[in-house]
Amino acid sequence: MAQWEPFAFDAEGTSAIVHGENLTVLEGLPDEAFSLVYLDPPFNTGRDQVRRTTRSVPVAAGEGDRVGFAGRSYETIMGSLLRYEDSFADYLGFLEPRLMHARRVLARHGTLYVHLDYREVHYVKVLLDALFGRQCFLNEIIWAYDFGGRTAKRWPAKHDTILVYVKDPAAYHFNSADVDREPYMAPGLVGPVKAARGKLPTDVWWHTIVSPTGKEKTGYPTQKPAGVLRRIVTASSRPGDWVLDFFAGSGTTGAVSEQLGRKFVCVDSNPEAVDVMRRRLPDTAVYSAS
Repeated sequence: MAQWEPFAFDAEGTSAIVHGENLTVLEGLPDEAFSLVYLDPPFNTGRDQVRRTTRSVPVAAGEGDRVGFAGRSYETIMGSLLRYEDSFADYLGFLEPRLMHARRVLARHGTLYVHLDYREVHYVKVLLDALFGRQCFLNEIIWAYDFGGRTAKRWPAKHDTILVYVKDPAAYHFNSADVDREPYMAPGLVGPVKAARGKLPTDVWWHTIVSPTGKEKTGYPTQKPAGVLRRIVTASSRPGDWVLDFFAGSGTTGAVSEQLGRKFVCVDSNPEAVDVMRRRLPDTAVYSAS
């Protein structure tokens, strides 16, 4: 693995996966190099995040441990166990220097997306208001999903929150024309042309989580779906722009950026995350920042 050295983030540069502590990597990145920064930091759940990968292989009829479509038999093969620690005594103290760098490396037209849940989002909103200025707050996006267990003791938590800030409210890039559109709930009320085109998404996004049995699944804990990132990357960057994710995890930001013709830097300190990204993005150079 080559040693990481920041390079010119221009048309000649190539995307990179960096294994290292993100604060160290951030300190070496140049000012205003990235059009989009997407962050999915640990949610401070107070426990380790663990996910075991599995795969199913077809076996002879009557064998295996489950029966699938058309009565076919399958054997479940257990894979690797992936985990990372998700507990911080001073969560804001952990995030603040990283968010300061996120603002510094954003281009004047750039946008920051910070993906959180109910535990810390309100405190991080106040912190971001202080770092960026309240006038730079663009959106609070609610990603709603309907999957998993439901407690009977309170309203079940079935959404994440994505805070959106811009570097300069007078200069930020936002391309709503190319964003995927949603079907109208009452298409008969809008006419056939509008119904066929669909409507622009609002700040509430209904999107399933990554299917536990789908092809998109990498096995990495807290993997975010490509559909959510595709909407973000499409709206807030242009082809050829640079995208940064320094809590990269499974590498969804990099995978989507690559598909959409953007260049990216994905950083993570967890070697298991880097291994997942290496498999998912085999043509991307991997560096060590240790």
